Amino acid sequence: MEGRAVAETLEAMEASLAAVAVFAGRGDRNTASTGADLLRDEADACLDGMAEVGRMEARLAALKVHFAAGYSRAAAAMAPPAVSPQERTAQEMAMTAEVACVLTVSERSAAALLAESAKLTTGLPLTLSALHAGSISWQHARVMCDETSGLDPAGAAALEAHFLDPEAAFAARGCPAGELVPGRFRAKARRWRELHHPVSIEARHRKGVEDRRLEYVPDRDGMAWLSAYLTADVAVGVWSRATEAARALQEPDESRTLTQLRADVAAEWLLAGVAEGTPSPKAQVLVTVPVLSLLGTGSEPATLDGYGPIPPSMARRIVGDGAPSFLRVLIDPRSGAPLEIGRTSYRVPKAMRQWLRLRDARCNFPGCNNHSLDNDADHLLAWSEGGGTGITNLGQPCRRHHRLKHTTAWRPVDATRDQPPGWISPAGRSYPGEQQDWEPPHWPLQLGGAVEGWEPEPPECETEPPDWPDVVAGAVGRGEAGPPLPVDPFPDWALFIAA
Repeated sequence: MEGRAVAETLEAMEASLAAVAVFAGRGDRNTASTGADLLRDEADACLDGMAEVGRMEARLAALKVHFAAGYSRAAAAMAPPAVSPQERTAQEMAMTAEVACVLTVSERSAAALLAESAKLTTGLPLTLSALHAGSISWQHARVMCDETSGLDPAGAAALEAHFLDPEAAFAARGCPAGELVPGRFRAKARRWRELHHPVSIEARHRKGVEDRRLEYVPDRDGMAWLSAYLTADVAVGVWSRATEAARALQEPDESRTLTQLRADVAAEWLLAGVAEGTPSPKAQVLVTVPVLSLLGTGSEPATLDGYGPIPPSMARRIVGDGAPSFLRVLIDPRSGAPLEIGRTSYRVPKAMRQWLRLRDARCNFPGCNNHSLDNDADHLLAWSEGGGTGITNLGQPCRRHHRLKHTTAWRPVDATRDQPPGWISPAGRSYPGEQQDWEPPHWPLQLGGAVEGWEPEPPECETEPPDWPDVVAGAVGRGEAGPPLPVDPFPDWALFIAA
């Protein structure tokens, strides 16, 4: 089977080489042209050529995996039986050194290649097949190796199937894995891993809390690194507050960049306790909580905006303490979609902005990872051109991509209530938006299975929207409720729970 996959990959590479030659020929013929159509054809040929070369690079990586795994098996078979752990380690070192010298890379890189090749060839068949097909990159394959580490074979197979098998029972929504930049794919894969890990996030978090620390590492040129390993809620709160303080200092005559200001603000806070002349705003961070986890009857992770999954106990502490920097979001216990935003902020512009943060989580330009708090709410179709102020006509690009939209032919399109807009490039190519991979929460057995329910609409115009608990109560009164929920220890949700 493996030999056949290699043969098919070589055949695909031959076809790719032929296609690249055609694209190169199209570009060469048009180099001296000044006609708009011929220049457009040259630009398209170059873009098509780059895409094809990218697929070839992925297939070459698959061949490297095949040869690395094959060498490892052959070398292990030729080596005499190790009589001690030290001798086995020496054999592995010799094997790694051979690969490092052949590829002219460090032994650390060679060891990583051998380990990843072994994992791909023995435990991640869908990932290796996608790499052979050129539908994912080598970086995507490495992410899959990383995020399946620590999972049993069944867990690794389920994670693979979720992202790489479109016929899987609960396949990922939105862009295929290969259409996400590796960093965004890692975030999605990590979230899925946290939600489905066989060891509860509470148990893993307890170990992490014990490892919290502050680190100091000297660096070159009179510089040093100071970093803190903290619980996610503390780290996100500090980062958001420092960012807001830094942004408040960005006056016209301020020469420091946002990055420099953030570092200076944090240093002043640490050294002086309270920075003189430095604003100390209350940054708002969204905490998305499955209602059953909040009530202590479920164990599913909550989600901290800008970080990802957190233990339910952390979410309960944030909500129970009434921390003003955190804004609670209720998740529909039937569908997993956002249901209610904290009841202190229902003025429409703010509510719509928060719904955008829930829907998009970050700048919606392909591959951009800029955090929601730094982005601009923007009409897809301009108000002056007839565009309305509704969720389906709003995006939240970062300032860089907001400027790109208004100064070039890039344009966002096709936003929906639950899906951020995709983009169309000046070359006329479509790039889909990254959809949130929501899934229904798991109901405890004592409450029965999940029930198909309704989903409330986000605010669509500049009027005061209804309280979601009142809406929920009305829907329940019409017979659309699921199993009864436990008593709510948080009184501001009384209407929801009373239903």
